[in-house]
Amino acid sequence: MVRASYYCSGRRTASGERFNPNGFTAAHRTLPFGTRLAVTNPANGRTVVVRINDRGPFVRGVSLDLARGAAFAIGMRGTGTVRIARVGGATLGDWQGETFAQAPQATWPQERQGSNDATRFWGSPFGHAVD
Repeated sequence: MVRASYYCSGRRTASGERFNPNGFTAAHRTLPFGTRLAVTNPANGRTVVVRINDRGPFVRGVSLDLARGAAFAIGMRGTGTVRIARVGGATLGDWQGETFAQAPQATWPQERQGSNDATRFWGSPFGHAVD
């Protein structure tokens, strides 16, 4: 279990793409961009798959920053404890101590250009337009 928070401000991510506060993305200090994680809220059992596209969080004790859309989809408000697992079988503990260059790469194909995560997974509960 790790501590996670959510954020909803910013224009560009560390990976260079435009930040979508309603998307299913996350920030982590060291995981490679494109890594996909299954994030589960243990309080209600909801799970969402997020893609790492930013760096952070830069707050002591918090290991993962979710975009607002992903956090709301699992019912998280503020900072909370979540379970995470790398999509494809490996767990975070399998490569947490490795350097950025040694960490395994994402196993899922890149998303379609112009796709909107919230629309694809939840039928756009946030009432926003596709990027």
